[in-house]
Amino acid sequence: MADILPNSLPDMDELRARWGSFAWSQENERQARVIVGRYPPGRQQSAIIPLLDLAQRQVGVETNTQGWLPVPVIEYVAAYLGMPYMRAYEVATFYTMFNLRPVGRYHVQVCGTTPCMLRGSDDVLDACYARGLKKGATTEDGLFTLTEVECLGACANAPMVQINDDNFEDLTFETTTAVLDALASGRAPRPGPQIARQTSAPEGGPTSLPEMARENHDYRELWK
Repeated sequence: MADILPNSLPDMDELRARWGSFAWSQENERQARVIVGRYPPGRQQSAIIPLLDLAQRQVGVETNTQGWLPVPVIEYVAAYLGMPYMRAYEVATFYTMFNLRPVGRYHVQVCGTTPCMLRGSDDVLDACYARGLKKGATTEDGLFTLTEVECLGACANAPMVQINDDNFEDLTFETTTAVLDALASGRAPRPGPQIARQTSAPEGGPTSLPEMARENHDYRELWK
């Protein structure tokens, strides 16, 4: 059966026909056992978040997308952990890291909270719109899904987006366009700040303890 088309949400019969036989891949079965083994006996349900993430990633591999959680897949994970489906569903619906409908190969999550807004998140969104992305939708080629989200914790490097597992920071209209173009052409753009700075250091380089930018410098002689 063909994979789900962008922006569509199939009915339950389609979902069960496509995903009713979901099971861990051999590698993910091994990983699932390792994850569950981190918890004391009788506490295996504590593994629900990492196992839902593992399942979402397996769906992503099988569909060549960022991954999502069809109902039968959530049911499978719940049964694997011996917990009611609704308990697993509550977790999947609470955390925005879990996608409950199909997404594209690249899930572009643009932060629109105040620091990013003041630093130019509208320009980031405009770059997405100029490339044909629409908020809450997946492009017809299945490549991009665009979502506006709340704070992603990189305020010092605003504006930023999270695309799958990577953050892209200090963005402008031009650099956002360059990131999207690179992904569309199959290249891997450099994550992190898109300007000349080290992580969240000041623009132009560190202004205190600058030697630490190059090596694990020992300052103790200076502090005597």
